[in-house]
Amino acid sequence: MTLLWLCIAWVFASVGCAMLPMRRQYVPGIALLIAAPILIVMIGIQVSPWLAIAAVFAFLSMFRNPLRYIWARVRGQNPEIPK
Repeated sequence: MTLLWLCIAWVFASVGCAMLPMRRQYVPGIALLIAAPILIVMIGIQVSPWLAIAAVFAFLSMFRNPLRYIWARVRGQNPEIPK
C-alpha cells in the first residue's frame, strides 16, 4: 500500500513540476528523475515485472528530452538547453 501512495505522490509531484517555468524545473526534475528508477524497481519486486517494464517505457517517454541531454553530455557533445 505504501508503494501505491509513493507512486501517486510521484505523479502529483511531476505534474506540479511540469507547471513550473522551465528555469525552475531543473531541481525538482532531477529529484523526480532519480526517484523514478527506485520506484520502478520497487514495482518490479512487489507487484510484477511486467508492470515494471511498462513503467520503464512510461518513464522513458516522459523524460525523453532530459535523457537525450544526459546521453549527449556523456558522449562529449555540448547540447543546447532551452531557455
